[in-house]
Amino acid sequence: MLRDGKIWIANNINNEPVYLNPSMANRHGLIAGATGTGKTITLKVLAESFSDMGVPVFLADVKGDLAGMCESGVDSEDMQKRIQKFGLAEAGFTFDKYPTTLFDIFGKNGIPLRTTISEMGPVLLARILDLNDLQSDILAITFKIADDNNLLLEDTKDLKAMLNYISENNKELAAEYGNISKVSISAIMRAVVAMEMAGGEEFFGEPAINIMDFIQRDQNGRGMINILDSQSLISNGALYSIFLLYLMAELFETLPEVGDLEKPKLVFFFDEAHLLFNGASKALMEKIEQVIKLIRSKGVGIYFVTQNPRDIPDAVLAQLGNKVQHGLRAYSPAEQKAVKAAAQSYRENPDFDTQEAILALGTGEAVISMLGEDGIPEMVQKCCVLPPRSKMGSIDDATREKEIKNNFLYTKYATAIDNDSAYEFLQRMGLEAQAAAEQQAAEEAAAKEAEAEAKKKAKQEEAEAKKAANSKKKAVKSVTTTVGGTVGREVGKAVGKNFGKFGKTLGGNVGASLGRGILNTLFRLN
Repeated sequence: MLRDGKIWIANNINNEPVYLNPSMANRHGLIAGATGTGKTITLKVLAESFSDMGVPVFLADVKGDLAGMCESGVDSEDMQKRIQKFGLAEAGFTFDKYPTTLFDIFGKNGIPLRTTISEMGPVLLARILDLNDLQSDILAITFKIADDNNLLLEDTKDLKAMLNYISENNKELAAEYGNISKVSISAIMRAVVAMEMAGGEEFFGEPAINIMDFIQRDQNGRGMINILDSQSLISNGALYSIFLLYLMAELFETLPEVGDLEKPKLVFFFDEAHLLFNGASKALMEKIEQVIKLIRSKGVGIYFVTQNPRDIPDAVLAQLGNKVQHGLRAYSPAEQKAVKAAAQSYRENPDFDTQEAILALGTGEAVISMLGEDGIPEMVQKCCVLPPRSKMGSIDDATREKEIKNNFLYTKYATAIDNDSAYEFLQRMGLEAQAAAEQQAAEEAAAKEAEAEAKKKAKQEEAEAKKAANSKKKAVKSVTTTVGGTVGREVGKAVGKNFGKFGKTLGGNVGASLGRGILNTLFRLN
């Protein structure tokens, strides 16, 4: 709730208001406490106040009870007691609904929220896939090869097609990119398939979210409350945390430097924040720390919501200036030590023992320390958090569907688009190579067939020529035999007539034989 241009969060034990200075809101913050101590109420009060101030908000709805912000709160006896306790009626408190945009990576409980493989990048994607160092390096090489060949990696089928291409051509690629193990490629492929089964197939694709769509206001100038339904997403902690980190990184890279503003451009609430840091690699931790440290100058405030402050690494925790600590429970020496460490992170108040106060806090109570206008943490105070103005709890399916389909972003992101990217390019390249190979094989077959046909034709011509020559030879032989025999017989008869009838007959036969012999010799037919 706004009061005197500040965010009124709670009242201290003296019933004095405790404020968050808008000019210090981009110095980040922490909302911590055990389950059931009131973290969600604090988150809602802050989100509503930022919206009233015209500051858009992005938050994750892990339990499904934040979507109720699109409806007005419901009066009750308990609410009346709280309104009277804080003097809210005199301050102008009314129940109200807030402008909300419901998102869901899986597209079931909100507008589909997507990004592309290329925009996610190899470092964050390796974290989602739970790759080891070698596999992470090969994934980075995969992105490099895609970039060098101007191939877009939009969805998981693009990534799988690229991995298959590299596996099939690893020897040719080794000269430029180093040895690429087929075993490692196979391991990455299995991880990609597992990610698809966990919902990654819906998450990666086009149209990718435009980060500027989160920074919207309604017609009354109130900031849009962007709610990511994470009830199903939270089951995949890596995908949940890395996606939110990706959004923060995109904000950091997209927004211009603005320095210190009177109020933030956008406030980002990261629920179940411990999931971001569990098992994070050194490279990922460096990226997280960089974003947290530098995004403040882009006008973005980040608030981590978690059960225990020790869930947040010290390097990140040191950047969180605005702190709300709800009750913690300590039943073991380790837990008591954690509570002591949490208490020591606050500026001490001589009126009470912070450690004891944290252990004794009831639901809706907290110890709070905000940054003053000079940027110095204020003295910790024991407080009671104000109630929210919107509905506490979830919404029914009909209301949810109405909120989704009436939103101007629904038509922009509802339908997935399969653009021409790496998968299609590599598929065409494979078909072209196959067609070229088939054409070459057909040409070689045709050449062999033509060669065989030519040999067959040559043999036929040779046989026909030989046959013709034989026929000619026989004809000439027949003619020469006949002519030679006739001529020789007549000559023989003429010579042999001098020897009587027998001599004539003998002479004719001898002459015929000699005639045939002479002609055959002349025509070289013998």
